[in-house]
Amino acid sequence: MIASSAERYFAPCPRGLEGVLAAELTQLRAQEIAPTDGGVAFAGELTLAYLVNLESRIASRVLWQVGSGAYRDERDIYALAHEINWKRHFESRRTLRVDVAATRSPLRSLEFATLRIKDAVCDRFRAESGARPSIDKRQPDVRIHAHLTEGDATIYIDTSGEPLFKRGFRRDAEEAPLRENLAAGLLALAGWQRKTTLLDPMCGSGTITIEAALLAADRAPGLSRTFGFQKLAWFDGPAWQRLKQSARDRILEKPATPEIFASDSTAAAVAKTRSNLAAAQVTEFVTVEQADLLTRVSPRPSGILLTNPPYGIRLADRQKLAAFYPLLGDALKQRYAGWTAFFFTSDLRLPKLIHLKVAKRTPLHNGSLECRLFEFPLVAGRHSPSN
Repeated sequence: MIASSAERYFAPCPRGLEGVLAAELTQLRAQEIAPTDGGVAFAGELTLAYLVNLESRIASRVLWQVGSGAYRDERDIYALAHEINWKRHFESRRTLRVDVAATRSPLRSLEFATLRIKDAVCDRFRAESGARPSIDKRQPDVRIHAHLTEGDATIYIDTSGEPLFKRGFRRDAEEAPLRENLAAGLLALAGWQRKTTLLDPMCGSGTITIEAALLAADRAPGLSRTFGFQKLAWFDGPAWQRLKQSARDRILEKPATPEIFASDSTAAAVAKTRSNLAAAQVTEFVTVEQADLLTRVSPRPSGILLTNPPYGIRLADRQKLAAFYPLLGDALKQRYAGWTAFFFTSDLRLPKLIHLKVAKRTPLHNGSLECRLFEFPLVAGRHSPSN
């Protein structure tokens, strides 16, 4: 195994979650933590890659830095990639994929830069062993990522493989409207703690409450999946199994009292939530029921209401939401005084139409959609004007 105490990593995450990811990495004892737009750089031992992949609820990937340097053109990019001792990191029999992203790069074609990195890796392998990796863009064994700025290039090996929001338990083929790591980030931004009551009254497929249940059960989000580092030359199988067993040993099988509640107005959503909870092995932690948010009563005198309402991208939906939001504001005032409500949405009309006073609005992104997490402290009485 490669011995080092100062490996460099970068963990991308949904934009807006850099701060909570940095806090999470601090808890995992990462060093030299440096948030930047779209992710967090950090350092630590090579085995830290195992731990962050297993435990991070917010990171999208864990990229391990294997090379960096200045460049002016594609020849410099090739030279930088060719200098890396790839044989030390993985075997030539592994399949490969290369991805390049850039910020203000002067290069005309990122596709050509991608090709030059791929050529450099394969040429180095061929020169040293007479064999070269095959390219597989769909399910590669090894993923190489390069990031180009105006004058510098950084090359990474992806230790995650599939993105980390894919927890490994979801059965439905469709992607949830809300990715799991974004849901975990929303819980962190809302300040939710394990013993605090949580309600998602428009639960959809249950992503928010499942992430909360995983946290309440102290179940590591990566326990049910495999990772890219398992295909790398330095992978230590016994050490990895010990780490996973330690994570299994701390799992709480059942809460004393369930404090996580999920509901939806449709039977299909309730059924999907229950199915996903079962697949994630956290059924005991969430009370699920079919209910209309406008009429359901609060399950506890106080708590956190966190939900991802429909975006209303279509005109007809937007008109329905414009009529729905004032009714929602009334229902929250009447039934949820003492609670704090958080709505994550791309519909920036929500605060004005719901007629509640916004305590905080946090800019976030859900994929390419610009969104906000709106915070509303709920008190009994008449509506307060929105700000």
